[in-house]
Amino acid sequence: MPQQAAKKLAKKWGPIFQYLSKKSGVTIRFKTAPNIPEFERRLSQGEYDLAYMNPYHYTVFGDKPGYRAFAKQKNKKIKGIMVTRKDTPLTTLKALEGRKLAFPAPAAFAASILSRAHLKEIGVNFTPKYVKSHDSVYRAVAKGLFPSGGGVMRTFKNSEPEIRAQLKIFWTSNTFTPHAFAAHPDLDQATVEKIQQALLGMNSDPEAAALVKAISFKGFEAATYSDWNDVRELKIELLDDL
Repeated sequence: MPQQAAKKLAKKWGPIFQYLSKKSGVTIRFKTAPNIPEFERRLSQGEYDLAYMNPYHYTVFGDKPGYRAFAKQKNKKIKGIMVTRKDTPLTTLKALEGRKLAFPAPAAFAASILSRAHLKEIGVNFTPKYVKSHDSVYRAVAKGLFPSGGGVMRTFKNSEPEIRAQLKIFWTSNTFTPHAFAAHPDLDQATVEKIQQALLGMNSDPEAAALVKAISFKGFEAATYSDWNDVRELKIELLDDL
């Protein structure tokens, strides 16, 4: 999922895929998309054998084309955040009334859906501007192009230190089941199990500790379809046309 620039994602995830390939005997190649809507289109067409997708994506693409979740981040609940500059005069979300706000994409779950829903719930009228990635949100807010924008804690912590130093977290959402590691329904179960075992094996392998830390994970745990029922209960319909 293109939460960040492709070069940054490749740097962080490439070594993990190399590790998994070696441990599982299954060759895994890194691939992303230029933006989140294109990633969603590719998921809808089943173009990825394996995918790391947000919680809402899994409630959609776990049904059609039928991606099967096999893992998720260990001991983790995802929550959306709104960031603003540290020197902002704003004190509450109500102060964002009538403003243009930055989000990665319409269906980015925690970074966009949860934040926008809360603003609507408290009666704040705003104009969403979609800037393709979490990093683009943080940079745009730091530059003062928008008074606030949506993201998640993991990508905020992984953003450039010089950008992060200019920002503060303005609001956090309730928590939900995190992103899914899921396999295409046509990928044979034996292959999925090899990859799952290699992924879960990273939790106890000293060789993998630095790789896991680089993506700000505490580890991995097995997952199943029903783990995302909390997200299904929100009855989000943004991608129904896909």
